[in-house]
Amino acid sequence: MKQRMQFFAKAPEIMKAVSALNKAVDECGLEVSLLHLIKLRASQINGCSFCVEMHSREARRDGETEQRLYLVAAWKESPLFSERERAAFAWTEAVTLIANNGVQEELYISALEHFSEEELVKLSVAVGMINTWNRLCVPFHAIHPMPAAKAA
Repeated sequence: MKQRMQFFAKAPEIMKAVSALNKAVDECGLEVSLLHLIKLRASQINGCSFCVEMHSREARRDGETEQRLYLVAAWKESPLFSERERAAFAWTEAVTLIANNGVQEELYISALEHFSEEELVKLSVAVGMINTWNRLCVPFHAIHPMPAAKAA
């Protein structure tokens, strides 16, 4: 796949603001491991191969296990995630797919069992942030930071 556009070069001022928000999300106080996982899950949903690869690589670098990374897509069936992580995955899916059903009251109440109101705002902004990156990388065919693997 050929990159369609280098969006940083075409709109540097707004991309500077996007990058600043991204930095704020990364430094918001939520666990780095949790941020990796929700970024990976949203990117899987959105079909963003650039972000799936990048966030998997970054999570491994920061100590996440291969097994848990493989099972992010099937988190509902896996016993490897904490209740807080499961709540974050459910929230991530609902916010990423918000046009489907919104965010149901039951999910909101459940999320508040694992996140303070402040943390839930931060989690929502983090989900919005990765969705922004996905919505830039997918339509403009962002190039992977590493060479493509050869097909078997």
